[in-house]
Amino acid sequence: MFIRCGYEIRLECQQPTALVCLMSIEDARAADIRMPETFSTSPDVSTLLYRDLFGNRCRRMMAPAGEFTIRSDATVSDSGRTDWIRRGAREMPVETLPDGCLVFLMGSRYCETDHLSQTAWDLFGSLPPGWQRVQAICDFVHHHLQFDYMQARATRTAFEAYNERVGVCRDFAHLALTFCRCLNIPARYVNGYLGDIGVPVVDPMDFSAWIKVFLDGEWHTFDPRNNTPRIGRVVVARGRDAADIPLINSFGPHLLKEFRVWAHEDRIPA
Repeated sequence: MFIRCGYEIRLECQQPTALVCLMSIEDARAADIRMPETFSTSPDVSTLLYRDLFGNRCRRMMAPAGEFTIRSDATVSDSGRTDWIRRGAREMPVETLPDGCLVFLMGSRYCETDHLSQTAWDLFGSLPPGWQRVQAICDFVHHHLQFDYMQARATRTAFEAYNERVGVCRDFAHLALTFCRCLNIPARYVNGYLGDIGVPVVDPMDFSAWIKVFLDGEWHTFDPRNNTPRIGRVVVARGRDAADIPLINSFGPHLLKEFRVWAHEDRIPA
């Protein structure tokens, strides 16, 4: 199958403002791209690509004062299969983990392992380790939090989400990965495209957040927000939490005027 994905975002800046955008499709999908990403801005400005500490592709630019629009569109091929489930995947002792996994055991801006460690062990410490324990964490988070766009808050942490019992997909992800880290299971935050393919369509479309958990030497997808295997995930960026991979990092004030995202099944490109 083919998935067309992209975005159009219109900002208004009071003055010329530096931006860094993390919204390019991950390199791991390079072989799947059937219609190359077309990136444009209005007014047209020059951009510069670089890699951040996590290997994500970042795009630097200088937005002029006034209205500024950034747009991207691409088509990728996809297997059409749902997320892989490997129920026998095991947790790995900390001393055997690859060095690169250790940072994903530690607390971060939105994931206060120090505040939630005892809660995590009380809730999940007695469960059999491995895939089933991670899924139990996702089950708990899925039912503990109420999804509500109207109560979204950019500063909400995992500890606050646990106590307030409300949030959006990033809050579900932050709480689940914090519980995993408290139990010495490496977990990282992921954002990307997740269209309503094979499920009822829910508008408006937005970028989605989920988590990757390291079990048996591999990173596996878990989604505490939807909590069911889905079709057509297209990863954009990975990090410790949302602070590492904001869609747009603005080095100055701006006003969001329009935000449109699409990810849907498409015809075979001509």
